[in-house]
Amino acid sequence: MRSILVTVMLIIVVIVIYSNVVGGSTGTRKLVSNGGARINGTIERIDP
Repeated sequence: MRSILVTVMLIIVVIVIYSNVVGGSTGTRKLVSNGGARINGTIERIDP
């Protein structure tokens, strides 16, 4: 029983850490989106 509880708690901790790292206004998902938008703007400004 104790090992199941420890396993469930560990899974919850991993999910919370993942959500905090990836989500939010300063998360990885937002940083990648901003970087992609910046690169897209740079490509659009290229004058052939």
